[in-house]
Amino acid sequence: MNLQPEREPTVRSRTIEAVAACALFALGAAACGKSGGDAPSSSPSPSGSAAAAPPGSGPVTLSYWASNQGPSLEDDKKVLQPELDKLEKQTGIKVKLEVIPWSDLLNRILGATTSGKGPDVLNIGNSWSASLQATGAFLPFDDAALAKVGGKDRFIPASMSATGAPGQPPASVPLYGLAYGLFYNKKMFADGGVEEPPATWAELVAVAKKLTDAKSGRYGLAIMGASYTENAHFAFMFGRQQGAKIFEGKQARFDDPELVAGVKQYIDLLSVHKVVNPSNAEYVNDTQILKDFAAGKAAMLMIQSYAATAIEQNGLVRDAYGVAPIPLPDPLPANGKRVNSHVAGINIAVFEDSKHKDAALKLVAFMTSPEEQRILNAAFNSLPVVTEAYADERFKTANIQVFQKVLAETAESMPMMEETTQFETLVGTAMKDLLAEAASGKAVDEAAIRAKLTKANQQMVSGK
Repeated sequence: MNLQPEREPTVRSRTIEAVAACALFALGAAACGKSGGDAPSSSPSPSGSAAAAPPGSGPVTLSYWASNQGPSLEDDKKVLQPELDKLEKQTGIKVKLEVIPWSDLLNRILGATTSGKGPDVLNIGNSWSASLQATGAFLPFDDAALAKVGGKDRFIPASMSATGAPGQPPASVPLYGLAYGLFYNKKMFADGGVEEPPATWAELVAVAKKLTDAKSGRYGLAIMGASYTENAHFAFMFGRQQGAKIFEGKQARFDDPELVAGVKQYIDLLSVHKVVNPSNAEYVNDTQILKDFAAGKAAMLMIQSYAATAIEQNGLVRDAYGVAPIPLPDPLPANGKRVNSHVAGINIAVFEDSKHKDAALKLVAFMTSPEEQRILNAAFNSLPVVTEAYADERFKTANIQVFQKVLAETAESMPMMEETTQFETLVGTAMKDLLAEAASGKAVDEAAIRAKLTKANQQMVSGK
């Protein structure tokens, strides 16, 4: 990557290099010269109406990188383009849309921060917020910028907690809310004599064992074992349940006993309890586990709310599955936290070097307006990030209310610091390796897990 020396060469270059080193792993995942903004204009209203461009200024065309939220890139375009056409009709602002798969998004963003050739507006995984903020490439959402998108207070506090480093203006604002939940197949539960979804971790293991019949190719759970980001999310959630700190200040705590216990909780599903098909250790994304769940080859999934669309497209009707919070240990260990999910979701940001900052903020205001939040999140099976949108009947179903309650009450944001991307890469990859070893028949005990996490901790410290 070619760094731009005129743009904070010393501090920023080091930050970009650190983030970029982690992004080399992003290919297997599930996240411009400065020229000033537009002339000042009136602030757009939270409803999505924005003033048209000033007379004589000419039409504005924004470039927008959207993350892939639906089953395919084309599905996303079918959802987004009609809404962006509304913005053009209201304001005269045209939007050139590009939907980017998650496997490419982080590398594309990092390339843009260094080449100076980025979009005006883009989506980011919210756990990347602090890491990308540290590059200096994003417009800070200070009080003035927040006012132009309707103000901070209309956003759900949990989602706002994952928008950038503490003590600094946010580098982004929430767009789509997500939370983890436990999807379960009602028929498989009924056939197995299971009346209620498990509420504790011990109950989850017991139910998964009861519903596993390896000879028939049927298992209690399905996982994405080769997805380092997914693995890292579970390391965070289960680690926090065990009382893990992840970081203390800037110091990594990856091999503390509490994080080892949280990771072991997850690895044991395959290595000890054998309630996961060993082939799942090779799954880098959700495509196959969603098919397996819909086909009755897996009784449960721990996955984010967006999965409902693909589950139904794979043939399992909405009434055939239920959703519950991911179970907790009972009792919680000393210092353990009631964390059923990390604050998952997608944020929307503006490149600092955009030539059309005012227009870009109007797009952000439009996308986060209550009406668009209702339309877009209903289409993508995600959760609105503005309180007013929940008045819509589409978000009052039993399943959505489970996710809404988790996001609002028992979700915790990943550490908002630039090192979090490295945590995801190093710990998530260590877990990928451990699951592969377990799938091959190798014993994976606590000592093996600790050794992998110690190595990850050392890599974090050394930067290698």
